[in-house]
Amino acid sequence: MSFGGFLDNSSGGGARIVADIPYSNSNNMPTGAIAQPRLLSPSLAKSMFSSPGLSLALQTSMEGQGEVTRLAENFESGGGRRSREDEHESRSGSDNMDGASGDDQDAADNPPRKKRYHRHTPQQIQELESLFKECPHPDEKQRLELSKRLCLETRQVKFWFQNRRTQMKTQLERHENSILRQENDKLRAENMSIRDAMRNPICTNCGGPAIMGDISLEEQHLRIENARLKDELDRVCALAGKFLGRPISSLASSMASAMPSSSLELGVGSNGFGGLSTVATTLPLGPDFGGGISSTLPVAPPTSSTGVTGLERSLERSMFLELALAAMDELVKMAQTDDPLWVRSLEGGREMLNLEEYMRTFTPCIGMKPSGFVTEASRETGMVIINSLALVETLMDSNRSAEMFPCMIARTSTTDVISSGMGGTRNGALQLMHAELQVLSPLVPVREVNFLRFCKQHAEGVWAVVDVSIDSIRETPVAPSFVNCRRLPSGCVVQDMPNGYSKVTWVEHAEYDESAVHQLYRPLLSAGMGFGAQRWVATLQRQCECLAILMSSTVPTRDHTAAITPSGRRSMLKLAQRMTDNFCAGVCASTVHKWNKLCAGNVDEDVRVMTRKSVDDPGEPPGIVLSAATSVWLPVSPQRLFDFLRDERLRSEWDILSNGGPMQEMAHIAKGQDHGNCVSLLRASAMNANQSSMLILQETCIDAAGSLVVYAPVDIPAMHVVMNGGDSAYVALLPSGFAIVPDGPGSRGPNSGGPNRVSGSLLTVAFQILVNSLPTAKLTVESVETVNNLISCTVQKIKAALHCES
Repeated sequence: MSFGGFLDNSSGGGARIVADIPYSNSNNMPTGAIAQPRLLSPSLAKSMFSSPGLSLALQTSMEGQGEVTRLAENFESGGGRRSREDEHESRSGSDNMDGASGDDQDAADNPPRKKRYHRHTPQQIQELESLFKECPHPDEKQRLELSKRLCLETRQVKFWFQNRRTQMKTQLERHENSILRQENDKLRAENMSIRDAMRNPICTNCGGPAIMGDISLEEQHLRIENARLKDELDRVCALAGKFLGRPISSLASSMASAMPSSSLELGVGSNGFGGLSTVATTLPLGPDFGGGISSTLPVAPPTSSTGVTGLERSLERSMFLELALAAMDELVKMAQTDDPLWVRSLEGGREMLNLEEYMRTFTPCIGMKPSGFVTEASRETGMVIINSLALVETLMDSNRSAEMFPCMIARTSTTDVISSGMGGTRNGALQLMHAELQVLSPLVPVREVNFLRFCKQHAEGVWAVVDVSIDSIRETPVAPSFVNCRRLPSGCVVQDMPNGYSKVTWVEHAEYDESAVHQLYRPLLSAGMGFGAQRWVATLQRQCECLAILMSSTVPTRDHTAAITPSGRRSMLKLAQRMTDNFCAGVCASTVHKWNKLCAGNVDEDVRVMTRKSVDDPGEPPGIVLSAATSVWLPVSPQRLFDFLRDERLRSEWDILSNGGPMQEMAHIAKGQDHGNCVSLLRASAMNANQSSMLILQETCIDAAGSLVVYAPVDIPAMHVVMNGGDSAYVALLPSGFAIVPDGPGSRGPNSGGPNRVSGSLLTVAFQILVNSLPTAKLTVESVETVNNLISCTVQKIKAALHCES
């Protein structure tokens, strides 16, 4: 007899219900005593079969007959005892369990007769079960009809149904108990976790344990660092999740099942928006250059975009992909094709784009050139001490690319990741980015660009990364109201070389509004020397050479850092890097700092003065910071100008703030093969007893595209801490300095109308000065005039020292 699925075919698993009704010849119990039914495990029931007092537990089902034991027939649903007559009536006249009748076993003089038991046949049980499923409570008429059909007494039928209902009820109660027990366990676990949380409160700012009362400054910094590292770990986990194809976020995990993982396709419609799961297209990745590269892209989990429907987003993503593929195709062709697409310029031998040939060869992928815009295009090839994978990783990470090109990228961010790459690599990675590109001069406006960056592996050790503007596709939330520049397919093709170097071919192609650029800088920009390929490659070579020196265990022979520990060397370089970054942010009006431009009548027309408030920044003195910058043309070669400005022995000839005394180099850390790439610590000796000696931290760097001299006065005790390996983040400094670039082909200075070419330099002079130590103070006209006089005086002194006053 099965039990509605609960005990069906349970191989020894379920408990059996039996009634303890003893035989009459059992001496240790009164005759007719009936105990309440109880649950027995199968093993226990089996061991009891030898006991005549438990012979109700029939063995049939346990011996594999497929039946469950017949339960005690004399058990009423209300329980309790029944009369001897009832017992006598309820027994059947068929054979008992031992196969012998009760009459044979009882002596004639023994009046209480032994009860006989009936074993139902499988057919009877089947009939009873089928009726029980339809009607668990049959009436008298149904029982009578069934008893006749099955050749059973009505009382037997009645007791079978009673026992079956009891069995069903017990099983349901057991099932409910199990559910309630699970709920109870869950509530208990929740209760314990809430208690733990109450015992160990967490600080909402840093994620560390909250402690009442004051904590030390060092502990506070450690907690902030801990929180930063946790964020970094989460970011790495998210990145790993994307690489493994198992996104971490709940949105992504719900989408993962809808995405076909086998063919790694860009499911245009199946990205979790607007019920478009039926639409899915696979767009090829363009021609394969290396063979065997998969030609479909995986989809990164879409980031939420307010006001954009699923259909719009799907269409937009498919347009982005098509644009990226066309741009990649164009970049590779431009990197590989020589004459007639690229021609050498007569002056300087730089490669220039043949625009007529370009228009014939390529279809414009981002529309026609806006009216009033001019084109600049350049190509440069160079050997760089970095492998292709490391360079690709740097370019695809917005923070690392900004660190690699600090003088060129004022600010950059990744606004959306459309694809994170395939098989844990950057092959096929496609992301939307925003960047502010700069030339270090107040006379050249910052270029704001929104672009797609697409990375593809073309062969073993050959990668390409392409950028292309997307302003023609849509206006992004971060897009400027007026686009002053468009990047046509630009980027680099990187090929690994056997000696740890890479061969980098960089192509830079842009259209920009020339009217906003000062006359002095127009030749430089149109020749591609301001934002062009030469500057990207030269910066990359210099930065990678610097990284290689810093990572090597041997200290360069030119270093004289006797008083500095190795950790002090690292701290000093970190401080110099921060100084240079702040200098670059102060020259151009980028959004790194919130500058307010001043239009003062007492300032020269080419001097731009900006002001900002410095509050809560440990790396700067608090108060009102004034930045003044100007650019001038000098008929001096860039190399001569750089050597003059970086020489500490000649510093008194132009530095008004150096007390007019000689400078002494205290420490020197080399950052490259060229002697001009270094960080040094200078000391200005006091000329008389009233003056105090001061330290100046100076960083100089030079490459084929230009040079930089940045310096800042620093506190002597603070520098001692840094030189011993202390944290440089709390050294307050305001940088000043110079940026030098060649003046560009065709330029003969601002006023020289003669035919003879005069080779010259464009010098940018910039100062950041604390004019008031109260951030709430008002800016005075006197302080603006002082800074203006300082900058014009410095320029005059440089001109006089280099004999080029006229």
